[in-house]
Formats: sequence, structure tokens, C-alpha cells
Amino acid sequence: MKERHFIDSVSAYVRAGRGGDGSASFRREAHVEFGGPDGGDGGRGGDVVLVGSRHEDSLESIFYNPRLVAGNGGPGRGQQMHGRNGRDLEVPVPCGTVVTDEATGEVVFDIVEDGQRAIIAKGGRGGWGNVHFKSATNQAPTRFIPGADGEEFRYRFELKVIAEIGLVGFPNAGKSSLLTAISGARPKVGAYPFTTLNPIIGTVVFKDGATLRVADIPGIIGGAHEGVGLGSDFLKHISRATVLAYVIDCAGVDGRDPAADWRALRSEIRLYDKEMAKRPTLLIANKMDLPGAEEGRAKLEKAARRKAVAVSAANGDGIEALLARMRKAAKPAAPSGAADNGAAADDAAATDDGHQEVSAEKFARASFLQI
Repeated sequence: MKERHFIDSVSAYVRAGRGGDGSASFRREAHVEFGGPDGGDGGRGGDVVLVGSRHEDSLESIFYNPRLVAGNGGPGRGQQMHGRNGRDLEVPVPCGTVVTDEATGEVVFDIVEDGQRAIIAKGGRGGWGNVHFKSATNQAPTRFIPGADGEEFRYRFELKVIAEIGLVGFPNAGKSSLLTAISGARPKVGAYPFTTLNPIIGTVVFKDGATLRVADIPGIIGGAHEGVGLGSDFLKHISRATVLAYVIDCAGVDGRDPAADWRALRSEIRLYDKEMAKRPTLLIANKMDLPGAEEGRAKLEKAARRKAVAVSAANGDGIEALLARMRKAAKPAAPSGAADNGAAADDAAATDDGHQEVSAEKFARASFLQI
């Protein structure tokens, strides 16, 4: 029995259903001497369909069932009866799933949205019955067309989580604690390295309804771009992030040097993907509540040549300022209508009995939900 829980890469055999054969049948009925052809068409084969789902966070279902086979179409029958269509196979996958054809190495599908559907193997068409081949010169055709085979592939499925901001840092830098402080995510937190063993996504919800997804990946160590430690297996999960947030332990709890950590992290990202290293960055000075953190922050800012956002994930200091910087960098859009609802609330004046008084002009252009 396979005993893995978080699966972000898996290979699978994919086959769509075969179309049903057409029928070579003739009408047989009492008192009808020459009934003629009445063979029906075969049903189409089922498709294999991927469906993006925000409720999925792993490719575990494909890992445990690496043969994705849709249903075959039924054969046609006499009396021009059409064969049943094959049943489609719908496979829910996490948003961020990339599908690559193993034969060519080409990326053929990228599932990025909840509810997005992609037919990764199309079912074969149904065959024609002999009723299609009758003519004035061929009144009793025996010809029919068999059903076509469905498409068949060997695919590799790879998950690259979707988040606007990716947290990058060494083990025990406080990334998981920071994610807990800014979002509703509850990753495992402990006073030892590698408490995070798989990517965790936290969603930050702002007062106007705008949302921001933040990804926490396992801690990076030297040589991660070559697969050292958990390495490139998880660096790929921040490849979609538009902003990289470097979390640095400025207190040097494990004897680390903040300036050296910054240079090492930048080097690992650059060696892994030069384009990723060019993306906008945030510099986060964590553990500022501990002794020696101010000195570490000064060294960090000197090495990075930029200001760091000073925070303490443990007691919440600096979190509001950090969220403001994250929002400015990632620019998440507020839901449509949020601004209008806020304006309606501001324009309404409270009366003595606690109710809100709305002007006639405001009433004419406001919806009941805004009031």
C-alpha cells in the first residue's frame, strides 16, 4: 500500500473510450418482404476530462489510480437504434496542475482556475450503420463503419501551487508562524527546522473583500537548486508567484548571519530560475522581538541595499505594515461592487434611534443590498 499524502508529481496512462461499431442490420417484419437496411450508428467514446477544483490540494487521486480510462461507446442495433455514448471520466485536480506529454515533453494543459475543464483525451467517434449506405442501386447494403479508437497518451501531472506571494527562507526562519499571523492557515509550527514538509497556502482577506494567496514552502538550504534537501521539488511551487518575500531571521537564533542568509537565498533562486530572480521582492526582517534583532536588521539592510519590513510573527508586531506592503506589491483586485457598497455606507447618516437615514437621491440609485 502506497503511504504518501502530499503528491505533487505523478505519471499516468490516459485513454479515452472507443466508439461503438455501426450495425449492418435489415428490417425484419411480418408481411414486409423487402424491409431494407435499418442498422443504427454506434455511440461515441467517453472523454477523459480534468476539472480544476479549489477543494483539491494534491494529485493523490491520480497517484492511487494511474490508469485514467473512459467508457467505450455501445454498438448500434437494428431498427436504427443508436448505441449508448461512453461515460466521460472526470478527474478533479488542484488548481495549478500542469499536464505534460511524456512522449514529446510538451506542456499540453495548464489548469489554473476553479471549475476549469480540459479534455485531455477525446473519445473515438461512433461508427455508421448500413442505413447510411442505401441507394437506388444498392438497396441492401451490408457495409458499416466500425467505431474509432479513443486518444491514448502517457501524461505527467505536476502541481505548481497558485499564489501571488511566495515565502522564501531558511529552515526555522519563522515562515510558518508568519503565515499563521497573516492568514487563516494553520501550518505546523515548531522550534526546530523543517516543520513544513509540503507547501501550505494561506489566504489573506482584506477589509474590502480583496484576497491574497501566500505560499509557504519548506525551508531552503544551500544547493537547493540542485535538489539538496527538499530542494527543487518545492522551489517549483513558488514559480507562479508574482512577488517573492524573503523571510530572514534577524535575531540569528541558530547562529545565522542575516546578511549571509540574504545573499545565499538570492543565489539559490537565481541558480534555479534567472527569470524568477527578477521578480518583485519583499524583504521581511522576522523575530524582531528577540535580543540582537536590531543589529541583525541593520546588517541585512546594508547587504540587500533596501529597507526591510520589521515584524515579529510571535507577537504580531509589524503585521499590519507587512500586509500593506504585500498588497501594494501584489495588487489584488477587490470584488466588484465592494467600493460602491462602502460608499453607500459612508453616505448614510445614523439617526438617534440607531437607524440610517438615506437621501432620496441615494435611494434612487442604490440597491437594497447597499442600503
